[in-house]
Amino acid sequence: MSVLQEISSNVRNIKQMEYFVLFRRTNQIKEELRQGVRKSYREVIDVSWGDPHRAGVKPLSFVRQVLAACLYPQLMDGDKLMVDVKQRAQRLLETCAGGSVGSYSDTAGIPQIIQSVSEYILRRDGGVPCHPENIYITPGSQWALTNILKVLVNSEASPRTGVLIPVPCHSTTIVSLTALGAVAVPYYLSEERGWALEVEMLQQALDSAKGVCNPVALYIINPGNPADYVQSRKCIQEVIHFAAEKKLFLLADEVYQDCVYGKESEFVSYKRALAEIGAPLSDTVELASFHTASKGLMGECGLRAGYVELVNLDPAVMKYIDNLFSNSCPVLGQVALDVMVNPPQPGDPSYPLYLKETQHIRASLAENVRRVEEVINSFPSFSCQSLEGGAFAFPRVFLPPKAIEKAKEAGLQPDTFYCMRLLEEAGLLFSPGTEYGQMEGTYHIRFCIMTPTDTMEEILKRLSTFHKQFMREFA
Repeated sequence: MSVLQEISSNVRNIKQMEYFVLFRRTNQIKEELRQGVRKSYREVIDVSWGDPHRAGVKPLSFVRQVLAACLYPQLMDGDKLMVDVKQRAQRLLETCAGGSVGSYSDTAGIPQIIQSVSEYILRRDGGVPCHPENIYITPGSQWALTNILKVLVNSEASPRTGVLIPVPCHSTTIVSLTALGAVAVPYYLSEERGWALEVEMLQQALDSAKGVCNPVALYIINPGNPADYVQSRKCIQEVIHFAAEKKLFLLADEVYQDCVYGKESEFVSYKRALAEIGAPLSDTVELASFHTASKGLMGECGLRAGYVELVNLDPAVMKYIDNLFSNSCPVLGQVALDVMVNPPQPGDPSYPLYLKETQHIRASLAENVRRVEEVINSFPSFSCQSLEGGAFAFPRVFLPPKAIEKAKEAGLQPDTFYCMRLLEEAGLLFSPGTEYGQMEGTYHIRFCIMTPTDTMEEILKRLSTFHKQFMREFA
């Protein structure tokens, strides 16, 4: 019997990502370039991922030095490492079984690192209590989200379990929901209002679910991905009140909390906003908040380390959480997470270099934001909302009817067709908006803006040249 016949129907329902056709062609182009095929560019610039290091951002020295010392403790015998690097590495090794990062850790994470995460959350949220027993260190935030969804989604229920998700929304969450047999209930963000989340749209989403599924949770991304918004405190509190009224579990994806650059924007965690509302909501609304070392200034995507903090969950439910979260995060990732939540402080030997490096990343990001908005909005056939936070630009592109018809002939979605041509002719790998969901009749492209400034200038130069030619061809 073929294994294909035994595959879960939920897995069968997962749609192949549009990105894969672009990814395959990218590998082919890279091989062609290696073989000396002449093109108008020497290399493909891949900004389709939220991966700063892939895009050319340099790793933070303190992070890598601590990691190196933990991997090879003999490095601490010499004088090449700062004293605080050695002290941090030694302290972390003492928390590891056998004094080695190659050992297993407790399933929820190394207790001392969980304590560091708890203290970080306490500082971030202005003193709102944080309990270490409600924190789980995980192999990335998406792994944590998927496992929380396993608790919420009853695959045998009729009607099926529903989860409200934003449109646009990064595709991995949609894949997780589909694989679990849940229904993704879309609520549309208002692009014209800077991708604002409006409670009216949440209500429309709930209304659309009647007779289709039983919504149990509301998934929030703040700051946004792929769109680049940051929710205000007022907006967050309105969402919390809505969730409380409708008895929805809140899933707060807050992995880009360190990437806020809008002049009038600030990051406020859902947990802090919930505490500020006060009782009875602060004692009853169930919340899971996710963060990771993969995003933000650290950008250590390959180490796969994150955490989830759970708020107001029934102790009886926590028993099942303990069972599901029995796959501990790799210790090296936990080391990186410890550095993220407890970086060098003023007076530490490593602080001057750490400050210099992080300020450089922030300054580069601010300049990239300015240039992207300036260049993208200089084209009448593009529209880019103000970039407030996150790692991406997600501009709307107004494609000519002839281009849309050509895309249909090629068997591609219109914005995938645009991205394919951009890849072929300019050597830029972007992601099409169709991957993330969008209002019918609109088209978008997504690209990472966490790059060195010279890389972003090259990206914008190539994009400008290509876009003018593309629009002339299909005018």
